[in-house]
Amino acid sequence: MSRVSHINGVPPAQGLYDPAHEHDACGIGFVASIRGEKSHDILRDGIQVLLNLAHRGACGCDAETGDGAGILIQIPHKFYARECAKLGFELPLPCSYGVGMTFLPVENMRACVAKDS
Repeated sequence: MSRVSHINGVPPAQGLYDPAHEHDACGIGFVASIRGEKSHDILRDGIQVLLNLAHRGACGCDAETGDGAGILIQIPHKFYARECAKLGFELPLPCSYGVGMTFLPVENMRACVAKDS
């Protein structure tokens, strides 16, 4: 039996997929291991999703709103622990801490102060 429905050209409901959620517009991608396995292949596939969505403006480059696209990954604990050890401190156990990213202005702060004066 074919996995593609002859009525509307989409596969039948299976696993986490439900054709009732199909839409004509694209704009989002999601790549994950349903078993929670870590794999470089997942990251590679996520990058491919971003490339495939570039025609929709998915480039993470809207300077006005910060809107765009990117990849969300798990905290790379082993990497962070190794780098923190080089800096002379120890991280708590995995799942006992969080990380954050801050995007600071790229222009020279002196120029900003001069404009405000």
